Amino acid sequence: MNGAGYLDSGTVTLAIAALVILTVYLAVRIVPQSQKYVVERFGRLRTVLGPGINFIVPYVDRVAHKVSILERQLPTATQDAITTDNVLVKVETSVFYRITEPEKTVYRIRDVDAAIATTVAGIVRSEIGKLELDQVQSNRTSLIAQIREHVHAMVDDWGIEVTRAEILDVNLDEATRAAMLQQLNAERARRAQVTEAEGKKRSVELNADAELYQAEQRAKARRISADAEAYATQVVAVAIKENGIEAAQYQVALKQVEALTAVGSGPGKQVVIVPAQAVEAFGDAFKMLKGKA
Repeated sequence: MNGAGYLDSGTVTLAIAALVILTVYLAVRIVPQSQKYVVERFGRLRTVLGPGINFIVPYVDRVAHKVSILERQLPTATQDAITTDNVLVKVETSVFYRITEPEKTVYRIRDVDAAIATTVAGIVRSEIGKLELDQVQSNRTSLIAQIREHVHAMVDDWGIEVTRAEILDVNLDEATRAAMLQQLNAERARRAQVTEAEGKKRSVELNADAELYQAEQRAKARRISADAEAYATQVVAVAIKENGIEAAQYQVALKQVEALTAVGSGPGKQVVIVPAQAVEAFGDAFKMLKGKA
């Protein structure tokens, strides 16, 4: 009896020790930094345990879900969309997200990745349907920002934060691509023709400016010459007015002398025949010069 009693006492002690160890094990929860634990009590949400040492009520509370809070990337998805100018495009998207409120994620949505992928596809089709093809290509940054904003609003009830939503590529079918290439070549040809026409126009304008400048210079020279002749005529007229007919005869005599001097100074002129009128002109000139003196 003593041996049996001792055995029963040892068994009870071991059972109690095991129960204590099990109780401590069930009460203490060490949560990794990259996870959060969702705790239920009798099937209902009790609390969410953050990283570190946490305590729960053993045998009553249990860890129902262990949720990773690391950022995740959905597989690259391709969806068709139609622009406002009726162009079919294939859009490749990539989405990054992380779970911020595990209690919403585990109780409100079953397949998170599929739900986000479907939401992104619908938003991409909707946003691209508001734009023309050229706008999709040129305003990609703005389009990505709008898609990210709409996705964030849609998945907020699931306890999810969309950190990035990217449009990787926008592809066209072969027929549309060929048509766009033809249009691009036509546009290049048009620009080349416009450039050539503008060059010819500029050349004509420059030539016209040069001719106008040349005509202005000739007119200016003629005006100066006419002013000089008018001035000379005015001087002669004043001299005639002051000195009478003798001044006119004096000017005529000087002109005759200058003409004979030019004839005599020409090359190969050894003998100069002077008419009688020329001799008289010399005499008249000398007389007038003497009279002036």
